Amino acid sequence: MDERDGYLIDVRQVVKRFTTAAGTFTALKGVNLRVNPSEFVGVVGKSGSGKSTLINMITGIDRPTAGEVLVGGTPVHTLTEGQLALWRGATMGIIFQFFQLLPTLTLLENVMLPMDFAHRYAARERPGRALHLLDLVGVAAHAHKLPSAVSGGEQQRAAIARALANDPPILVADEPTGNLDSKTAQAIFSLFEDLVHSGKTILMVTHDPDLARRVERTIKLSDGEIIEESLGAAFPALSEEQLIEATRAVAPLVYPPGEVIIQEGRPFELFYLITHGEVDVLVRRESGEDTVAARMGRGQYFGEISLLRGGPPIATVRAGAEGVEVIALDRPTIAALLAASPSTREAMTTVAAARAAENVAARRTDGT
Repeated sequence: MDERDGYLIDVRQVVKRFTTAAGTFTALKGVNLRVNPSEFVGVVGKSGSGKSTLINMITGIDRPTAGEVLVGGTPVHTLTEGQLALWRGATMGIIFQFFQLLPTLTLLENVMLPMDFAHRYAARERPGRALHLLDLVGVAAHAHKLPSAVSGGEQQRAAIARALANDPPILVADEPTGNLDSKTAQAIFSLFEDLVHSGKTILMVTHDPDLARRVERTIKLSDGEIIEESLGAAFPALSEEQLIEATRAVAPLVYPPGEVIIQEGRPFELFYLITHGEVDVLVRRESGEDTVAARMGRGQYFGEISLLRGGPPIATVRAGAEGVEVIALDRPTIAALLAASPSTREAMTTVAAARAAENVAARRTDGT
């Protein structure tokens, strides 16, 4: 893992251009993406938005025109083709929409193939491990059948077993349920959830809105740019264009446990939205002691009271016991968004009023 930030996947300002007979097409436009270990992340967007191109950057199937891709601390964009093949075999399990099982090999042999290539397990261990993985995904009874002899859902389960062959920390699935009926798709998704609970990190491209709603986090691509999910969830009234503009302006920040982010009485210039972890909101009671007035977590924001009302902050905000990750917008950017969306401003004003009242109440020593 990259010791600098602790992210398992870190995509930094990635640009990808393709040159065709019709000219140059920019598929990714300065994309940033960070994924923590054991996250289940959905990647959504319209056809042509850049989803598959992004996945190809992360898996090393293609290279960025500009920017960096770090996976587990490895700068994937700098590896040679030979290095990429070995790295991918140990790090990535890739699951395709059309299964991509070799038709002349049995399911068992298909699952053994990555082990044969990467030499991760002794030859005598590989059949047993392959059978164990087929059992894990529920198709051990078909181990010695050719792919053509089993259903599409069973083929996809075997493809998942193959992706797990070398015990990679990351699974990347490109429309893994696109060719399956709804019942089978739900079963495959449940299997993914079990894998995440066991410690795997999964990136799943999907067009299925029901599945997208069930993942822990959704990355939405629009015309080669990522729309920050937290912004979309916090401000649902903003248009897609407004969200793209806001995403371009965000600054990701990380605060260690206990670090003060906003100090009561001291002016500040940023608006914060929590993407991971928690913060404590502290106010000073009339008795002179500090007390926690509120605890906020992922998807919540802070700094809005001073933004809307002016003046110095009326509370201190510090990172929680596990630290916190936020995205920050400067005052001019968030003010412009609120000016462009009166309904968003109204919603934030309501939140600010309620929080200000909570802070006032928490200051009273007797709690009345």
